[in-house]
Amino acid sequence: MSSLAATDERTALATAKVIQPAWVRTVHWINAVAMIMMIMSGWQIYNASPLFGFKFSSSITLGGWLGGALLWHFAAMWLLMVNGLVYLTLGLATGRFRKKLLPITPEGVISDARAALTGRLSHDDLTKYNHVQKLLYAGIIVVGVVIVLSGLSIWKPVQLQWLTALFGGYDVARYVHFICMAAIVAFLVVHVALAVLVPKSLRAMIIGR
Repeated sequence: MSSLAATDERTALATAKVIQPAWVRTVHWINAVAMIMMIMSGWQIYNASPLFGFKFSSSITLGGWLGGALLWHFAAMWLLMVNGLVYLTLGLATGRFRKKLLPITPEGVISDARAALTGRLSHDDLTKYNHVQKLLYAGIIVVGVVIVLSGLSIWKPVQLQWLTALFGGYDVARYVHFICMAAIVAFLVVHVALAVLVPKSLRAMIIGR
């Protein structure tokens, strides 16, 4: 019986519809690794000159000291930027963004948010995003662009003084960068929580089906 069940499962997987294509899965996991490296090294950099009255525990930072954290941060930055450009390019070229993220309506967001809070939001069809997912995914793309630009303005405030000025100056750019980081961390927490609650979505991001 176990052999028959295993055969049936393999047949079901082979005939299952591809939900997450290979390029999406690849950039997703590269992005996850790069993002975690950026966040942890960023917390170590923050500790060298805190914006608020707290510091991050050394147990959740990367780099050991300011110089080491900067090396990790810059290395992860290039990985994240290149990977992000690939994602944006393919997402636009294949029409994935248009199909997955549009349209987004206030009525849809409110309705789906209410359904989610009352436990009535369906996750049967993983090929379609609900309005809350659309808003979150579209929003995090915008946040990702802003955090990269604000990071560049902090890194090269003289060479890119026009960009730094666009953010209202070096000090303001640091706050913008921190707020975007906090938004990304919040997104990751929600993202992981949903993956735990709907494990088949995690499976799809691993094997595609």
